Amino acid sequence: MRISIGMQTMFAGVALALFAASAGLAQPAAVAIPERNEGEGPFERLILRGAYMIDGTGAPTQGPVDIVIENDRIAEIDVVGFPRLEIDPDDRPPLNEGREIDVSGMYVLPGFIDTHMHIHSDQTGQDVPPDYILKLWLAHGVTSGRTVSGSHGTPWEVDVAERLANNEITGPRIEVYPSFNAREAGPINTPEQARERIREIRQMGATGVKFFGAPEEIMIAALDEAREIGLNSTMHHAQLAVKHANVLDTSAWGLRSMEHWYGLPEALFEDRTIQHYPNDYVYQDEQHRFGAAGRLWEQAAPPGSDRWNEVMQTLLDRDFALSPTFTAYLTSRDFMRTSRAIWHETYTMPELWEFYRPNRDAHGSYWFDWTLEDEIAWQENYRIWMAFINEYKNRGGKVSVGSDSGYIYNLYGFGYITEMHLLREAGFTPLEVIHAATMVGAQVIGIEDEVGTIRVGKKADFVVVGENPLANLHILHGTGAIRLNDETREVERVGGIRYTIKDGIVYDVPELLAEIRGMVRARKVELGIPEGPMPIETVAAPNL
Repeated sequence: MRISIGMQTMFAGVALALFAASAGLAQPAAVAIPERNEGEGPFERLILRGAYMIDGTGAPTQGPVDIVIENDRIAEIDVVGFPRLEIDPDDRPPLNEGREIDVSGMYVLPGFIDTHMHIHSDQTGQDVPPDYILKLWLAHGVTSGRTVSGSHGTPWEVDVAERLANNEITGPRIEVYPSFNAREAGPINTPEQARERIREIRQMGATGVKFFGAPEEIMIAALDEAREIGLNSTMHHAQLAVKHANVLDTSAWGLRSMEHWYGLPEALFEDRTIQHYPNDYVYQDEQHRFGAAGRLWEQAAPPGSDRWNEVMQTLLDRDFALSPTFTAYLTSRDFMRTSRAIWHETYTMPELWEFYRPNRDAHGSYWFDWTLEDEIAWQENYRIWMAFINEYKNRGGKVSVGSDSGYIYNLYGFGYITEMHLLREAGFTPLEVIHAATMVGAQVIGIEDEVGTIRVGKKADFVVVGENPLANLHILHGTGAIRLNDETREVERVGGIRYTIKDGIVYDVPELLAEIRGMVRARKVELGIPEGPMPIETVAAPNL
């Protein structure tokens, strides 16, 4: 049986059952990641010339600007003229020695921050190389993020985080948030064991912890200890524990942020205390689980009601952060669209595709008999959920961009950009989306002193695009967007990120994407899979 971290949520709230049985299990085998051979730099002095800058603070576009980078830090930001006018070379910072890149007419943004990441591979049944995942993120502008429970064990992830921070391997820097209920932890049955687990997480080098659920006294002790020792925290409020631990409870106990939306509608109940489950519901049947989840928001207090406002204001007062991960459940409201996204053909590894397909033994592959009625329910779910998220942002709450990629036809990197699109659908303006993806994400993780905005002294992390992303966020996808060239009458694909810069190292994104396509193509050839889209239905097939 494939046991993913996501599947562990079925055990949340029962601190003994699985973990007592698994106490003493060996750590998962180390998974090798190749040394970095992509990217140029860092340079003693690098200048990005003539950019239009979106700095992440919420300020409008500025420029043209020259941005001076020394080694891995922003040293100078100079407005050097006016749009569409020739720039006086005497009014520009000198190069002296170093490298310059002409980005005239291009847009420069802070590196993106993904607040919900997983590095999955063989431990989940997905069987994809970690460097494939890391490069897909970087190719979509993600230069920082947090991994919220991993499949290879905390020591492995902490080691990977250190290597990424040192740029020994290609990918975004990461903050490691192990699962409180991880299999490596053994049984957690008492408040003191809970405190010990939190101290253990800190000692392993992690900077945060992710919860799924636990008995009340254990959660309270764990969150209190995390607060005492300065460990950040977030939570997927699993349905098996949400009755005694919805978001009002956990935020009162010290939880700093939440993933997805579980625990939020339950806090909004007025005419019930437990969500309605069909009488034949079984949590481990994932079509039951996600079918009922798609009918949850309609059971909550409606937008604008007294209860709605009370819950929202309480969370605002507690400076509580939301990482909605809309993209994680997008397939639930439109299976055809998401399962046939244009990037799957050339960027999705065969093993990952196999993991996505209907399968009772793989988390998030719950399309056993998914109907239009299920999709309509999820569309209504999104309407109310998005209303809460947008209003929360409008009233001053922190909403970040998290993708939870690797499940439910949600591909690494591409899913992050899709999450930006969904925030736009929820009511965020394009500039608010960029703000959420940069400055707010850094604040949620607690790395705002280093990244998240373009400011002198901060890390030299940038996303450079040839088109205006505020006019069309589609262009941030690695596959770009379709446009008719009125001069040639040809249909073209435009956009895509031109450069991702992390720590002053310049990554040529088209080259990075070509490398990823090559990895996928080589794997298909190895397995005897023909060119073209892979089938969802079972056919006489590949050697998976």
